[in-house]
Amino acid sequence: MSTEHAGNSNNGAAQAPRSKDSGRRGRIILNMGIVTAIVLVMVALIVFMLVNTTVVNADAWNAKGRRQLDTITPIAPLRGDILACDGSILATNLNYYDVSIDFKPKHFWIRQYVAALDSLADTLAVHFPERTRAEWHAYLSKPLEKSRKDRSGTYRLVRNVPFEVAQAFKRFPFFRRTRNANRTGLKIEPVLRRMYPYGDMARLSIGRVGYLPGQPDQHGISGLEQALDTLLFGKPGRAKRVLFTNRVAKWPIEQPRHGYSVTTTIDITMQDILESELGEMLVKSNADWGTAMIMEVATGDIKAISNLERDSLHPGRYIEAMNRAVLAYEPGSVMKAISMIPALEDGYAHPVSKTFPIGYSYAYKGGNPIHDTHSPGTLPVSRFLEYSSNIGMTRLVAAHYEDNPNGFRERLREIGFFDRFNTGIARERRPYFPTVENNNRGLVALSRMTFGYSTMIPPLYTCAIYNAIANDGRFVRPRLVKALRDRDGRDSIIPVSYVRDSILSRSNAALLREMLTQVVYGEGGTAKFLRDKTVRIAGKTGTAKIVNELRPGQKRDSIVGPDGRKRPVALGYKEGHYRVAFCGFYPAEKPKYTCIVVISDPRPPLHGPAVTAGAVLKNTALKLYARGYLDNYSDIKENAPADPGRPTLYATCRDDRAEGIHDYIGMPRANVIQRPADTPAGTVPDVRGLGVREAVVRLEKAGYNVTFHGTGYVASQEPAPGAKAPKGYKVTLQLNQF
Repeated sequence: MSTEHAGNSNNGAAQAPRSKDSGRRGRIILNMGIVTAIVLVMVALIVFMLVNTTVVNADAWNAKGRRQLDTITPIAPLRGDILACDGSILATNLNYYDVSIDFKPKHFWIRQYVAALDSLADTLAVHFPERTRAEWHAYLSKPLEKSRKDRSGTYRLVRNVPFEVAQAFKRFPFFRRTRNANRTGLKIEPVLRRMYPYGDMARLSIGRVGYLPGQPDQHGISGLEQALDTLLFGKPGRAKRVLFTNRVAKWPIEQPRHGYSVTTTIDITMQDILESELGEMLVKSNADWGTAMIMEVATGDIKAISNLERDSLHPGRYIEAMNRAVLAYEPGSVMKAISMIPALEDGYAHPVSKTFPIGYSYAYKGGNPIHDTHSPGTLPVSRFLEYSSNIGMTRLVAAHYEDNPNGFRERLREIGFFDRFNTGIARERRPYFPTVENNNRGLVALSRMTFGYSTMIPPLYTCAIYNAIANDGRFVRPRLVKALRDRDGRDSIIPVSYVRDSILSRSNAALLREMLTQVVYGEGGTAKFLRDKTVRIAGKTGTAKIVNELRPGQKRDSIVGPDGRKRPVALGYKEGHYRVAFCGFYPAEKPKYTCIVVISDPRPPLHGPAVTAGAVLKNTALKLYARGYLDNYSDIKENAPADPGRPTLYATCRDDRAEGIHDYIGMPRANVIQRPADTPAGTVPDVRGLGVREAVVRLEKAGYNVTFHGTGYVASQEPAPGAKAPKGYKVTLQLNQF
């Protein structure tokens, strides 16, 4: 009985593990079933999507793929360079780089980045001190305040740095741990920048580039960059996406046509001289602004152009600002030479034989009296410019057109004075001469026009007319562009062109040049300050009152003239404020360059047109002479022989040295310098004719100290050769160039 009971107990103990195993097996089977079901559902979805994509909606997906591959994207062309007349680069494109961090990669080393913040901030503060270490640390930590998905994909560190600087980032803390950008996020992206190697030199004429509304690429926004933007920019190319084995890439279907390089007429040396002289004069005279231009007589090439204006943020400093050389102003008395052109050509001037009464005051046709401040009682026409006679010009020109007051304006139109030059300088204006009424009021307005009031002329146009006078009457068109060059190196030369082949005869041009020369060298000349023996200057001074400017919010009224066009009403003039000018050419006897200088509101005591604007022209001319720009050799003395012979290359009293140097360079000996004479022992040696080195050696060997003045070879010495002088005595040598 007990045995049977024990057996039953053992059977129950064996049954329990089987139940547990069965339960575990059931759960495993259930889990496997669930997983299998999920897999089967996913497979079913995949099959469904596959069938849906490749069969049911195949056409739609194929069309979408074709649209992606057929998308056309532009390829930006390379902008052309702007060059000086000698090929020096004034504007070009250079590759720079932007450096940034991409925080979005999944495998970005965020913990390592946090650990390296201190050292990275230290390094950046050393290389880029525009931020302190603390500022760099705060800047680098800022992206960490956001979640990973909200962090920037392009967190900019620096912009527009050279290649070497950009590559240096790879050696900075954190970034040097690996070259894998997915770990460090380092991005170095190239950017193309427009660079101007000469800085602000001729900035307004050359211009600048920028982004215009609705334009993805940079275009010219001022100066030549704007005026010639179509040529400089070129034509964009086209590219589409192409599917390769392992990627989709852009494939060019039309190559871009890169922009032309523009060769300007600007001469870097002349530009530097003109800007320097104008800037110095503006500082000395405390003027508001100034503009100046140099034009080559024969070609009309604008060799230099400068526009400087007072910097409102830095007193006493002048910067390139508004391009006033092409804006219109009342010119003052520089207009008188222009008024004289039709008078001479139409034959009513009679320069020598016809004399007019002048005096101090003259009320013409009931208008306000016209004054001459320094003219004598009577003057021949040939001296009107010399004395800058307002009354003389009124009696000569205005009186001639009393039956047709607009006839003077018509004559200027006939000689091309109102033609557009199209120099390539942005915002170029033409002269403004109003149409006047055929009555006394119109004649009064005409009389003012003859000497530079009631009209507005850009300095560019005044300079061009004076250039025609210097060029025997040939009115050459001013130009700032002389050639275009494509990327293959082929040049397209832009020829010299003429507004008019001739606006006055050679004889009248010579007569007018003589009148302008007398402005400087005549007894009553208003520009006697500009007299110089080195470079003779001819030209005309001009002074004009400055018109009051509109107050903020004030609108200028207008009236309707007899031709139905609106004319502005004058606002009056500022009392005691003047704009001065000088326009002329040099050398007067054979003009090579024409120059105009306009300075606004110079303050006393330096405020007259000759001592301000004229001085800029004169100093520029002298510096050009010193550099040989006026077809001269500035180192030849006035009384030098026609054939000065060969220059002294080397001078020595030792024949072996002379023969050695001449044999070495293969040049025969041309001159033999007299050998110094022998002197008794204990006296000062003769070193005349020696170079300074040999002279010093000889004198010091004899026990004397040496001092010298000048350059070249010993021309004289003190004490004289052979004189008795104690040891240690100082011998003074005078050196000259032979």
